[in-house]
Amino acid sequence: MNVPLIIVALTLLGAFALAIRARRGISMNLEQWSVGGRGFSALLVFVLMAGEIYTTFTFLGASGFAYGYGGAAFYIIVYTTQAFVLSYWLLPAIWRFANKHKLLTQADFFARKYDSPFIGLLVAGISLTALLPYLILQMKGLGILVEGTSYGRISSGAAVWIGAIGMAAYVVVSGLHGSAATAIVKDVVVLAVCVFLGIYLPCHYYGSLTGMFRALDAAKPGFLALPAVGKNLTWYLSTIAVCGPGMFMWPHAFSSIYTAKSEDHFRRNAATMPLYALVMLFSMFVGLAAVLQIPELKGGQIDLALLKLSIKSFDPWFVGVIGAAGLLTALVPGSIMLVSVATLFTRNIYSLVRPRVSDAHLSRVAKIAALVLTVVSVETALNGVQSIVSLLIMGYGLVSQVLPALLMSLLRNNPINKYGAGAGMIAGLGTVSLPVLTGNSLATLFPSNTWIADLNPGLIGLILNLAVMFSFSALTRRAAVNVPA
Repeated sequence: MNVPLIIVALTLLGAFALAIRARRGISMNLEQWSVGGRGFSALLVFVLMAGEIYTTFTFLGASGFAYGYGGAAFYIIVYTTQAFVLSYWLLPAIWRFANKHKLLTQADFFARKYDSPFIGLLVAGISLTALLPYLILQMKGLGILVEGTSYGRISSGAAVWIGAIGMAAYVVVSGLHGSAATAIVKDVVVLAVCVFLGIYLPCHYYGSLTGMFRALDAAKPGFLALPAVGKNLTWYLSTIAVCGPGMFMWPHAFSSIYTAKSEDHFRRNAATMPLYALVMLFSMFVGLAAVLQIPELKGGQIDLALLKLSIKSFDPWFVGVIGAAGLLTALVPGSIMLVSVATLFTRNIYSLVRPRVSDAHLSRVAKIAALVLTVVSVETALNGVQSIVSLLIMGYGLVSQVLPALLMSLLRNNPINKYGAGAGMIAGLGTVSLPVLTGNSLATLFPSNTWIADLNPGLIGLILNLAVMFSFSALTRRAAVNVPA
């Protein structure tokens, strides 16, 4: 009998039961399905937004990145804390406008702010492109967790398909209501498991946290510091500059803002959300503890650090508990992403083609879109080889390109018009996509300049985005003035 697998399966069934219960008595139209009817309490908004950091990235990505790159992993603590501090000012302004105009998606916000369906379509395209790597991250993590906790009896591919089918059914049944209900359970379980592992494993193998750091420094001098090349200070600072302000630019995080009853929820939550981010530190402690205990992991295998060390250290039943917590970190955020991207497609792409269909029709299309996207994500996850953190950083570089236009739109007098906003986004998106499409990194293009080579491409995209945005706005405004009457 595979006890860990039974625990994971029961967790999946329990989450599905919560989803069914959460939608009881609710008429599941598109607004209820996608933004919970705009009636969530401060607690639910908190777990939807602050709890978004508890994805498979918490279990596998953060620990794996610490295992592979040492001190560079601490960028995670900095950028998440930075994002939560910024939320105090940023999120209430977004909520006020969205609530006034009854918006459902991130693209709706930009289309209304710039009075341009094209800007809405462009943002929808960027959001869909950026969210796919993040969703793939959840699928990939799900496969790793179930394969590991089943001790290899279920392959990673089969695990991804089983988890994806469960996630898709979960989304179709309850939308964001089910995600919010399960998110509370997920956060409690993940918090308990991460803190326990982060304290117990270093103490078990090294005597204390201090002992672990001393052993690492003796065995791998400089591992806990930033290197001169690669994940160096330039990479560290530029990645924080992109990921911190960009955290709420993800379409699922952006639309989660719409679910709140009041803008005051965001100010109250901002006071405690940075403390929430510290839980990631315990996950990183596990990755560091595994460096000398599981030394053979290379490349994308670094994501296995937490799971490998846990299997080595604990009885099967507790491995099942860890797998159950990991399952929830994939299921809940993944379901929120599916809801968001399906609504984006339905509201901002499909509705342009068929503008006069009923709300019931749009709800059906959104659910079908969620199923299709699930299949696309699974296929990509099964064929992809990048590490979890690499996928996430690439997605951040893409989605952060909507940030400049957003910030300008919140000013009393927006200096940017729709032409500048669109041109800036396209320029930034092209800059970030070029290395991926051509296979040429900045290190390849600038082999003799380490400073430029190690910059996060997303920051270069943002700088170019700003320059093009202001230039095009000024040029098109001047051209409009000079047009003969």
